[in-house]
Amino acid sequence: EVLLVESGGGLVQPGGSLRLSCAASGFAFNMHQISWVRQAPGKELEWVSTITSTDRSLYADLAKDRFIITRDNTKNMLYLQMNRLAPEDTAVYFCSTGVRPLWRPRGQGTQVTVSP
Repeated sequence: EVLLVESGGGLVQPGGSLRLSCAASGFAFNMHQISWVRQAPGKELEWVSTITSTDRSLYADLAKDRFIITRDNTKNMLYLQMNRLAPEDTAVYFCSTGVRPLWRPRGQGTQVTVSP
């Protein structure tokens, strides 16, 4: 069974940084691409970034030049370093091995709130 557990969210001021983590188990992590998606209140899931099994990184425009996705295949971990956060980045962030539009399976999410 695929299990994805996100952590690292919290409250941060505009311009601040957070590092999200996703612990993965139940599948061959190193052989799968894995993504970060987010969902703001009242909005649909929104793709943020994907890292392939060959370490190729892809970013939505909202994340370019601010966010960095990385993975550690020795630990089955996925990370998202988020810099220069803005209030519009407030959302629940999920890691997922799925694809749009459903992005399943995904974890339970971690809340990121950007506010003064």
